Amino acid sequence: MIDSIDISSKRYDVDETTRKYVIKKIGRLDRYLPRHARKSATADVRLRQINGDHGNKYEAEVVFNIPDKRITVVDSTVNMLAAIDIIEAKLVTQLRKYKDANIPHVGSRGVLSRFKRSYAREAQ
Repeated sequence: MIDSIDISSKRYDVDETTRKYVIKKIGRLDRYLPRHARKSATADVRLRQINGDHGNKYEAEVVFNIPDKRITVVDSTVNMLAAIDIIEAKLVTQLRKYKDANIPHVGSRGVLSRFKRSYAREAQ
């Protein structure tokens, strides 16, 4: 669980339900981090109420600080909890890419082995 989650808001009153939901969703993203990055990971969550032209009323932004990288994800929807769900999905993909790039035994499979696997699938 990520311990350092800072939640701030602008023109939006964060109630206890939203605060618990953010901590639950963003806090469990440490399972997608490499082990060396779990202790130093921090998240800054900014929740805003906006009046967009597209009917979007709420905007959520998460700045995720991990070693050697800062991941920023922004999304706006009609519902704040839905925005947090979408941000969680985006962060999962970004963290998987980070983990693949930074762990040598996971992300650096040879190009030739990929070709062999794809060729074997097509040959069947």
